[in-house]
Amino acid sequence: MKVAKLVAAAVMASAFVLPTALPAVAAGNDKPQPPGLAKQDTLRWAAPKNVRIGTAVAGGGHHETMPYANPFTSDQQYREVLAAEFSSVSPENQAKWEFIHPQRDQYRFAEMDAIVEFAQQNGQVVRGHTLFWHSQNPAWLEQGNFSKDELRSILKDHITTVVGRYAGKIQQWDVANEIFNDNGTLRTTDNIWIRELGPEIIADAFRWAHEADPKAKLFFNDYGVESINAKSTAYVKLIPKLQAQGVKVDGFAVQGHLSTQYGFPGDMQANLQRFDDLGLETAVTEIDVRMNIAAGTKPTAEQLAKQSSYYQRALEACLNVEDCKSFTIWGFNDKYSWVPVFFSGQGEATVMWEDYTRKPSYYALQSTLLKANPGGDQAFGPPPRLPAVTPAVASKS
Repeated sequence: MKVAKLVAAAVMASAFVLPTALPAVAAGNDKPQPPGLAKQDTLRWAAPKNVRIGTAVAGGGHHETMPYANPFTSDQQYREVLAAEFSSVSPENQAKWEFIHPQRDQYRFAEMDAIVEFAQQNGQVVRGHTLFWHSQNPAWLEQGNFSKDELRSILKDHITTVVGRYAGKIQQWDVANEIFNDNGTLRTTDNIWIRELGPEIIADAFRWAHEADPKAKLFFNDYGVESINAKSTAYVKLIPKLQAQGVKVDGFAVQGHLSTQYGFPGDMQANLQRFDDLGLETAVTEIDVRMNIAAGTKPTAEQLAKQSSYYQRALEACLNVEDCKSFTIWGFNDKYSWVPVFFSGQGEATVMWEDYTRKPSYYALQSTLLKANPGGDQAFGPPPRLPAVTPAVASKS
C-alpha cells in the first residue's frame, strides 16, 4: 500500500456567522417569515430520533458549467438552510473520481474537507459518495490503457486514500454504485472495474473500504431499484453471497430519482423490507421528483400535489421499515438541481423554490416526520456558528 503525503487542503478565509434562525414560509403562506423562525420548524427537528434527514451538497459536476458560483462556498443562505434543515449531508460530486482524483498522482480534497468540517460543526453526519462507479471517472483513468495489476493497484490506492482520510468522519459510504443493468446483469461494458478486473473486484472494493475505516457503514447504491424487479433482485442474490465470503456489506440504498410522468413505485416498502429481512440497513439516498415543465412556466397545483404525494409515500416507505434510518433528498433548491441539465423539459424536482421558500413537497415531508414523531425531536440540536472555507487543491506525492 502506498503512503500518501498530503499538503494542506484548505485555506481559511474571513469568517461569517450563521444566524440561529432563517427565513422560511409557514404552511399555506407564500411570504417569507421574518428572522427569528423557531429552530423547531425544520426537517431535522421533526425527524424521529435516529432517523437522519439529509441532502446533497451542491458542487462540482454540472455546477461548474452553470452561471453561478459554487453554492456551498458563495451562497450564505444556502449554508444557513443546509445547516438548519438537515442532519446528514452527501457530497453531490465532490467525492466522485473525476473531482477528487483528477490526476493519477493528485487528489483534490479541499472541497470534501470543507463539507466534513461543516457537518462536524453542525451536528451532521456525512454519507460518502462514491468509490466504485462506471460514470464520472477522469480521462486519465478511462483512457490510461493500464494493465490489470496497475488498474487494481489504482483502485486500491484510491479507496484506501479517500476512505482513510475520512476515517471516523463518514457514517456511510456508497462503496459500489450502479453495478447492474436494468435486466439484472452486471455492467461489463461501461464499468471499467468489472470489465477489466472481473466481478471479484466488487468484493475487494468492500474489503479495502472496511480496512480503511472499520467503523463506516458500507452500502450498495443504485437507481431504478425502488421496486421489486430484476435489478433489485440481483442485489438480493449478490449481497448474501458476498457476506458468505466474509465481505462486510452493511446496507442497500435506493436512490429515488422519480418522475411524476411515471407511476409511484408502490411496492417500495416491500422491496426495502426484503433487504431488511436479510439483516441489512436500508436508505433512500438521492430522492428528487421531477416534473414536465414548459420553459418559463411554473408547475400547476395538480403537479405540485402529485410531487408531494411521491415524496410523502417514499418517506413513509422508509419509516415503515425498521432499519431504514437515512432519507436523503438530492438537493433542496431548484436553482441548483441537476435535473434540468440532464432531463430536457423537466425540472422543479426539489422541495424548495429558488428563493428558498418551501413547496408543498417540503410540508409533505415535514408532516410525515411529525406524524411518526409527534412533537418533534431535538436530539441533533441547533446548528452552531461556523467559518467559511476557501477551497484549494491537495496534491499527493
